[in-house]
Amino acid sequence: MVLRGLKAFVGTELETLTGVVTVTDDGGSSGRLRRDFGVLPPGDIRNCIVALSDDEAVLSKLFQYRFPAGDGLSGHSFGNLLLTALAEITGDFHQAILTAESILSVRGKVLPATLTDGRLRARGASGKIYEGESAVGSAGEALVSVRLDPPAPAAFGPAVEALEAADLILLGPGSLYTSILPSLLIPEILQAIRRSEAPVVLILNLMTQPGETDAMSAVDHLEALRRHTGDDLVDQILVHGGPWPNCCLKSYAETGSTRVFLDPLALERRGVRLEQRDLLAKGDLLRHDSRKLGRVALDLMEGARQYRRPPLKEIHGGRAHA
Repeated sequence: MVLRGLKAFVGTELETLTGVVTVTDDGGSSGRLRRDFGVLPPGDIRNCIVALSDDEAVLSKLFQYRFPAGDGLSGHSFGNLLLTALAEITGDFHQAILTAESILSVRGKVLPATLTDGRLRARGASGKIYEGESAVGSAGEALVSVRLDPPAPAAFGPAVEALEAADLILLGPGSLYTSILPSLLIPEILQAIRRSEAPVVLILNLMTQPGETDAMSAVDHLEALRRHTGDDLVDQILVHGGPWPNCCLKSYAETGSTRVFLDPLALERRGVRLEQRDLLAKGDLLRHDSRKLGRVALDLMEGARQYRRPPLKEIHGGRAHA
């Protein structure tokens, strides 16, 4: 959603635009291709490539086309199959991404956070262990810890370089434990953010996610990030500050999804700046509007040029080094 909202400004108000994508998905088409071919899960990568495509018409629809039937094909998207085939042909997952980007004439870059085949593992408040992203995302209880297996995969070099050179780093919107945290659990990715002087902005989800972030407030999201990274990484939170359609809220409540509770004073005590804007898209579903997100992100970047935070301390072996 963020990439789609910002791509129109690449080459004018934006010099570069880069999406650093988590690669721990083990469900659906991506999970099947991962198990059958040993490739990194292509689904999230595919979605970001399509979001950055110059023309989201026929070719984009082709990449997103999902086979409704067929022995072995049902449920797979064409884009996932193409990325898998390109990875097999070239022997290089990043080269597969570059080829797909060329086909769709994307504005920007999509980079995997790592090229290591890793899995998520979480421990719930009950002590139960959840293996794999799908299980973690539907745990249905508070999660005490989330880890990667292997625990310290090598980051993808270009992703590290992009973060270090960024003017603004946006986290989310997305699933806290299964989309945002996995990349931050990669030591070199986290260290790159620490070294960067760019402000880090968390784009808060509109609603809690049943099974993953039930009843979690904005401060709870920040605390989960701090607990897993050892740092107060986030400088600013961006939230929807416009009207809410009551009819939608009622239908979401029936599924166990509620608005993420916001306590401005608690955020202020943590030193986190709060930015409230109208971010909601029209329609029966509560979704961010990509154009609104893009415009606000540009405003935040302009502000970031005036505010450059000092790099966070890097932590090695329990000792902090500036």
